[in-house]
Amino acid sequence: MTDRIEGYAAAIFELARAEGELQRVETEFYSIARSLETSAELRDSLTDPKLPADRKQSIVDNLVGGRASEVTVNVVSLVVAQGRAGDLPGVASALAERVAAEKGREVAEVRTAVELDQPTLERLTAALSKSIGRQVEIRVVVDPTVVGGVVARVGDTVIDGTVRRRLQSLRETLQAR
Repeated sequence: MTDRIEGYAAAIFELARAEGELQRVETEFYSIARSLETSAELRDSLTDPKLPADRKQSIVDNLVGGRASEVTVNVVSLVVAQGRAGDLPGVASALAERVAAEKGREVAEVRTAVELDQPTLERLTAALSKSIGRQVEIRVVVDPTVVGGVVARVGDTVIDGTVRRRLQSLRETLQAR
């Protein structure tokens, strides 16, 4: 990660902690950044240098205004106003890692096609924690490109339990025979 992204993450971490909203801001920021990552239209709008700053601010207000904490809205607005909207996913990941590290945990990004219910999240958290040997905090990203199953990423470890991966594995097995 770049120093700029780490710098943003450190500043947001300290600001949110000082305001007593660290967990909320981290969760909201992560959700916003992943929305940017999965929506080409949103990403293109917020990163377009030709789009006026007031229009970008309006997009941010429509996206998170009234639904997120004031700290989150202000931080996202600041990053976008500085022309760094493309850095939001990296900043969100760095912030999540800082928050998890403070608790002695790892961040596990889980991509699924649909939202997961609480019992499923709890089972997945336990399984991932056992698998990597450390406690994890799951950040779910709903990704329509995941046809079925889940893809979990913890640091450099990727566990691909998607239908696509299983079919690919089956195809490779059949071709080898």
